[in-house]
Amino acid sequence: MVLRLLGDLSTPGDPGIDPDRAARIFARMASYPDYAVYVAEEGGAIVGTFALLVLDNLGHGGSPEGLVENVVVEASRRGQGIGAAMMRFAMDRCADAGCYKMVLSSNVKREAAHRFYDDLGFLRHGLSFAVTFPGGGKT
Repeated sequence: MVLRLLGDLSTPGDPGIDPDRAARIFARMASYPDYAVYVAEEGGAIVGTFALLVLDNLGHGGSPEGLVENVVVEASRRGQGIGAAMMRFAMDRCADAGCYKMVLSSNVKREAAHRFYDDLGFLRHGLSFAVTFPGGGKT
């Protein structure tokens, strides 16, 4: 179900990920000291997901920072507070970990997502830069 939800974040033509590769990646993520994929459930069904990595940091007095990725809520369930609850959970987790900030990036075309983050009190901060690699950086 998580992989199906993550498909909502894909660009047209993206083949997605096969379940065996996803299982290997998930196992590797689980080996990181503070990296987790969270799900929101309702009635036994997964209705949302996000990943949170708390990164150690040598700057900012050694305070860690939180990095949120792959935030998605089931399309039919958007606007019902699920995403807000997930992000509040992530913010609380980062605050408890002593993070000096929590960051995420959002595709410039996702204007509804930007309004969502604005409404939660996120500040538009800096610029996001990316380099893409042939083959998607598959390992």
